[in-house]
Amino acid sequence: MAIPDMRTSARYAGATCAALMFLLVGCEPSVNVPSAAPPEPSAVNATSPEQMRRGAQLYATNCAACHGAQAEGAPNWQKPGADGKYPAPPLNGTGHAWHHPLAVLKTTIKGGTMRLGGSMPAWGGKLDDADIEAVIAWFQSRWPDEIYQSWMAMDQKARQGTDNR
Repeated sequence: MAIPDMRTSARYAGATCAALMFLLVGCEPSVNVPSAAPPEPSAVNATSPEQMRRGAQLYATNCAACHGAQAEGAPNWQKPGADGKYPAPPLNGTGHAWHHPLAVLKTTIKGGTMRLGGSMPAWGGKLDDADIEAVIAWFQSRWPDEIYQSWMAMDQKARQGTDNR
C-alpha cells in the first residue's frame, strides 16, 4: 500500500530535512492547531516518493534556516522583531500558510515578500515551478489531514473563482 510508505517517507524526510522560507506579509499569524506536539503528517496529500524526496532536499537547502527543520517556524514567529517584521512562520499546519490557495503559495515563494516589506527573498530565480511544487508538497505532507482537507476545499473554491473571471 503506497500511502503508509509515503507517510514514512515524509516522516523520514521531515526528521532529516527542514522547512520552506515563507513569510506572508499582511497575514495575521493567528491560526494554531492546539497541540504542543508536531502534527501527524497527512496521508491525504501524499505525492510520489520522488517528489517528496526532492521537496525535502530543496526545503532543507533553501528553507530550513528560517522555517525550521520540521517546518515548525522561527521562535516567537507571532511577534514582530526589532525591525517590525514577523519571523518565518511554521509551515507544518500550525501557522497561516494553509489559509492560502496554491496559486498564492507559489507566488509568495517565487516573488518573496521583500517587495511587500517582509523578509523572505524571491526564490523564482533559483527554484523552477517543479521545485516550488515539490517544496509545497513536502511541507503540506506535514499538515494534519483535517487541515489539508480544509485547504483543499478552499483551494478548489479559489480555483473555481479564478476560472470564472
